[in-house]
Amino acid sequence: MANTNTNEVRATAKYVRVAPRKARAVVSLIRNLPVEKALEVLQFSTRAASVDVAKVLRSAIANAENNNGLRANNLYVKLAYVDEGPTLKRIRPRAKGSASRINKRMSHITVVVAPRKEA
Repeated sequence: MANTNTNEVRATAKYVRVAPRKARAVVSLIRNLPVEKALEVLQFSTRAASVDVAKVLRSAIANAENNNGLRANNLYVKLAYVDEGPTLKRIRPRAKGSASRINKRMSHITVVVAPRKEA
């Protein structure tokens, strides 16, 4: 994404200890929503990842207000995606002296907000 619009503002949370697959389910709920509605959806979501996604969204809104001088009531979630971070590999003992692998996955959550186009 080399040529991003100057009005787009992003926030990223890296190394979040939630599986990317679970975080993507939450992120897909808020894509293309106004930020007030997106925060409301995240507040009433029962998914644990919604807490982390809401934190990133609030950070993106704060970045837009403080760094770019945009107004929060005019913003919407333009992009929201989850990339896979490193995996912590753990061992669980099993029967007959064997072991099985437990993968504790991490996510990098990115939210991009932009001002709405006036129709």
